[in-house]
Amino acid sequence: MIALTQRIFLALTLMAVCVASVQAGPEEDLQQYVNDNTQRLVKKLNAERGLYDRDPEAFYQSMDDALDGFVDFRRIAARVMGRYARQTTPEQRDEFVVKFKRSLFDSYAQALVSAEDFRIKVNDATINLQDDNRASVAMEVITASGNRHSVTYSMYRKEGSKWLMENVIVEGVNIGLSFRDRFTQEMEASRGQVQVVIDGWTDAVKSLNLEDEVNKS
Repeated sequence: MIALTQRIFLALTLMAVCVASVQAGPEEDLQQYVNDNTQRLVKKLNAERGLYDRDPEAFYQSMDDALDGFVDFRRIAARVMGRYARQTTPEQRDEFVVKFKRSLFDSYAQALVSAEDFRIKVNDATINLQDDNRASVAMEVITASGNRHSVTYSMYRKEGSKWLMENVIVEGVNIGLSFRDRFTQEMEASRGQVQVVIDGWTDAVKSLNLEDEVNKS
């Protein structure tokens, strides 16, 4: 199960490009917009798989360009650091954002390009009743063999701005929280040396085993 999750995580993050650019509107319009653009982006991702083998750096740059301004990596990275973010300098926070993005690319790019065929079905979009600047989009990842796996995007926006993705939940497992727990473990292991954790973050992500978390859900 987690093999699928690892293979499609980067792809699912990229799908947020579609979600991010939708403006305020009824939930059914949001759902339709996400669905239309998700299908388009799946085709794009499939078409670019060969780029990773030919030129990994070009692949990373392409992914970074696609995500820039749509997925709020700075917000996600700050949440991963949690309370330890207060101990960092602005330069360290900037460095961690870069490290965090690259760690995702390094960890999931190879798995993405070798993944079996899959399709995405968008089931519904829900705007928070208490805060219409927050929403979630529920969908299913359906493999070629017919297995179905639930995925939910958590989104937010500032007043008058576009939607941004701030988290992903796979089969009930909060991916952002899993990364935050890992950051906390690394901070404890390094006795609070935040720069040590930042420097070693790529290796920490590679050793993060989400399989147990998903299987326990």
